[in-house]
Amino acid sequence: MKILASMGRGGVGKSTFIALVAKYLIEVGETPLLLVDADPDQCLGYMVGVDMEAEGKKTITDLVIETFFEASGTLYGAPPSERMESAIWEEGIYEGEGFDFITIGTKYTEGCYCTPDAALKGAIERIARNYKYVLIDSPAGLEQLNRRISSRFDDIFELLDPSKKAFEHVKRAVKVIEGVRIEYGHIYLVGGYEFPDELGRKAEEELGLRYLGKIAYDELVRRFVLEGRSLLELPDDSPAYRSVVAIMERAGYVPFKRLLFPG
Repeated sequence: MKILASMGRGGVGKSTFIALVAKYLIEVGETPLLLVDADPDQCLGYMVGVDMEAEGKKTITDLVIETFFEASGTLYGAPPSERMESAIWEEGIYEGEGFDFITIGTKYTEGCYCTPDAALKGAIERIARNYKYVLIDSPAGLEQLNRRISSRFDDIFELLDPSKKAFEHVKRAVKVIEGVRIEYGHIYLVGGYEFPDELGRKAEEELGLRYLGKIAYDELVRRFVLEGRSLLELPDDSPAYRSVVAIMERAGYVPFKRLLFPG
């Protein structure tokens, strides 16, 4: 099981990137996937055609509140993480075709969350073992992910816009990742559609990280988002999709069949 996460400033394209990575992995048969929307804005569901409320599913935050603050202890005698895991399986997971989906939701109300955070982390780590890939659309930083989801990531993709703030965000993010002792394989740089490719070399030199390319501008993506259509339904010749396929292949995510039979 591999855990991949997107990071970056708001509006740079994190949700679009994760949705198109999911499309790629589904189409090459690298399933099952677990998609985790950890951003409080909760955009990823719309990008992959999932309406949790319409499906009768709850956010993980709702389940934490119900399990630890309102239920006064269902599943008597069960460890907290098992109680949380049971709640997620029963009410928090949308089961789709090739992928399942959970959303973390908005922040908790005020209070002490050491026990529920630890329980949630243990539950999600056990649930994730059922999947080949876990794809996480993260908030701006990984502090929350470290507390509530996982302390290990195989690859982290930092999305960039053409601004000094984007570069500063990467520097701060790397400090946080190392400061909270998150284990990771690689941190890669990926340009959003507004990012000029010629800035890629400058980004590599200034940040000391590998630049994999940019998400191509695609009018069809804009139209799908406006119409509320799933990006998983984009045609295979979509410029944005083809650019994400190339990015993933540069990161080493090449299907075994293609390694055996290139071209």
